[in-house]
Amino acid sequence: MRWVNQYTNGKTLKKITGGSTKMKTLRKTTYDQRLEIVHFTLANDKDYQTAVRKYGVSYSQVYSWVRKYERDGREALVDHRGHQMQKPALAKLSKEEQLERRIKELEARNQDLAAENFFLKKLSALEDEDKK
Repeated sequence: MRWVNQYTNGKTLKKITGGSTKMKTLRKTTYDQRLEIVHFTLANDKDYQTAVRKYGVSYSQVYSWVRKYERDGREALVDHRGHQMQKPALAKLSKEEQLERRIKELEARNQDLAAENFFLKKLSALEDEDKK
């Protein structure tokens, strides 16, 4: 409002340059980097700001990745832009191929849980050291 009043009253406006912003420029990340960032964030009780500072990504990216990971698992972190979804191809697979794919998904989920468990144990050990 102040700017509009100054402008309509014919006052000269100051040119402001070089303002600071807390927005991070987006950087490209690989699937493995996104997965690592999500595991780090979850291991630190969803401390998004620490992940933002450590990995140099934006808060909204980290928040979005964690939310997707919690809702849909590690497959949600895959970037599908520019690629057609493969779901129709799943219906064409034989029962054995579908089961093999499901086993791979469960093994990947198991690996994610093991990594998360490792991070939590590491965090717990660090907290115990700090208490001493």
